[in-house]
Amino acid sequence: MRGLFTVRPVWAFVIFIVLDMICVGMGMGVPIFCILFGFFVGWYIAGYVAGAAEHTLEILRKLLRYAAATSAFTFVVMAVIWGRWAVIIFDPGTDYTNLGIPFILYDPKASFIGWLVLMVLISPFLQFLMTLFGSHLRLLRVLRSDARGN
Repeated sequence: MRGLFTVRPVWAFVIFIVLDMICVGMGMGVPIFCILFGFFVGWYIAGYVAGAAEHTLEILRKLLRYAAATSAFTFVVMAVIWGRWAVIIFDPGTDYTNLGIPFILYDPKASFIGWLVLMVLISPFLQFLMTLFGSHLRLLRVLRSDARGN
């Protein structure tokens, strides 16, 4: 298990890119699996960062930076997938009822706009939060084991 944390950060990010793309594909463009994957990414990041003896402020800063990098990649992927659909908002003849998205609001156009905002903006932010949550749980575990003297 220790060999997993000796992977260089560039290679770890490449592995993340491949796994994140698989998660996007499993969700068929909906990043629910990317959000859940964020927990395991945060767990790995905290183990990697906490392995080096650094100050707590520097560890937290690196966790925030790495979590932002991973969610920024998911944002770019979601912008590529769903961003091209934003053009049809300005087409007055668009039939929003046949697009296959859930209508969570009363107006189909408003539901479509809400869906795009959810996919492109909110989902990467949720992945960011899940990554931070996983990393902080891992840090709590590491700090508790250090306090016990293990």
